[in-house]
Amino acid sequence: MLFSGFDRPEIINQLRDLRHENINTFIGFYAGQTCCGLLMGYCAGSRACLNQLLTKSEYQLNWDFKFSLIEDLARGMKYLHGSDVKLHGRLKSTNCVVDGRFTCKITDYGLPRLYDAQNMYDEVQENESSEDLLWGLPTTFNKKGDVYAFAIIASEIVLRGEPFSNTGYSPKAIISRIRRPPPLLRPSIPTSLCPYQVKKQSMIKECWDEQPDRRLTFSQICDALSKVQKGKKTNIVDNMMKMLEEYSNHLEDIVKARTAELEVEKKKSQELLARMMPVEIAQRLQNGETILPVCYDETTIYFSDICGFTSISAASTPFEVVDLLNDLYTLFDNIIDEYEVYKVETIGDAYMVSSGVPFKIGDRHAPEICMLAMDILSATGSFIMRHMPEVPMKIRIGLHSGPAVAGVVGLAMPRYCLFGDTINTASRMESNGLPSRIHISWSTREFLLKSDEGFQIQERGTVELKGKGVLTTYWLAGKEGYDRSGSQIISQEYIFYCLF
Repeated sequence: MLFSGFDRPEIINQLRDLRHENINTFIGFYAGQTCCGLLMGYCAGSRACLNQLLTKSEYQLNWDFKFSLIEDLARGMKYLHGSDVKLHGRLKSTNCVVDGRFTCKITDYGLPRLYDAQNMYDEVQENESSEDLLWGLPTTFNKKGDVYAFAIIASEIVLRGEPFSNTGYSPKAIISRIRRPPPLLRPSIPTSLCPYQVKKQSMIKECWDEQPDRRLTFSQICDALSKVQKGKKTNIVDNMMKMLEEYSNHLEDIVKARTAELEVEKKKSQELLARMMPVEIAQRLQNGETILPVCYDETTIYFSDICGFTSISAASTPFEVVDLLNDLYTLFDNIIDEYEVYKVETIGDAYMVSSGVPFKIGDRHAPEICMLAMDILSATGSFIMRHMPEVPMKIRIGLHSGPAVAGVVGLAMPRYCLFGDTINTASRMESNGLPSRIHISWSTREFLLKSDEGFQIQERGTVELKGKGVLTTYWLAGKEGYDRSGSQIISQEYIFYCLF
């Protein structure tokens, strides 16, 4: 078993005796059949490991913040190298943590010593991945190796990225080039990212020098950092308060941005819901209100469908059918915007519109629907199918007036629906009509005559409607002063000939 028979208690005591604000407290270690690990003190309010903090865009890190992290790291390593533990041996940005006060603390400093005491360090290092070796090769288990790792972490902090992230090489290729120079491969630090420019860049370069003997010690690094600050003492509390203030301000900006995005999405959802049902009903649903059915005494219902749609569909691809319906119903939708009507739904090639529900407009419901029907019929006369330009587009239209009940049906996908005999009769008027004709019922005719707006109505004769028996129905032929130049001219003979 790993660490079985471990007889170096002085190492454990040395690790346990470490006390420094930039060193995470050592608690102990555990060893099992297949794994082992260190137990470190819980870092209260921890923001993240240093690597995560640097790569998360939501954290705003100014230069003072970055410098504080580098200084914390150098101080912690200076203390570690001056202690009985003497070195880290496995220093990486992934085993440095940032606590709730934005103080950088070093962890995992004991495991290499424990491995080395068991003569296992080389074996463990050789099994590490290329990503783990970016902070130092297996031959760097010494103080100078820690200095090299510090320089790599310092470059991460300045660049706010993964180690060697701006070299363009994969981790495996980076390790290969480091092992076989020249040229010497190191991260590139642009001068613009370093306020102290030459001094700071020079210090980092000295720390990752190819010749270990030329690298600085952590005492020299701390002195260099102090000189960069021009001897100015770092006030930890002031720096922390400043960083917290900037972090808080940045969080406010993030909240504002996210709130703005939420409002945009909310508006989109509201607009989509308003397209699916009346605005007033949609708002009441959003407020959590229960929508009760409402009875409307006077309404006019419009139904239309495409003549020969089955034959057109059989000769078309599904995509062509979708394009056809989208083109045609987009045309219809643009027309209904001009009238006090409500588009109820489309089912296949059927198009349903109401007037007088959900908005009561007095006796205007029948004239509004009839004017809409004439405009749609006129526009359809010049409509051209993209994939069948030689085939004329013909629709049947049926209208009926009477009472109706409206309500919202369903929870998962709520729909605003109309119910009643008026809807059924309007559908029968459409199915018993003729291509390019507007078939109206006796009740719709009465409302048109009452409006006295000059609508031209022709008696069709008696028609047997399912569920209603034999009834006299009518054609809406036009209106005084209305120009139907875009519609098809219907001859008297054509009325008795229908091409389905």
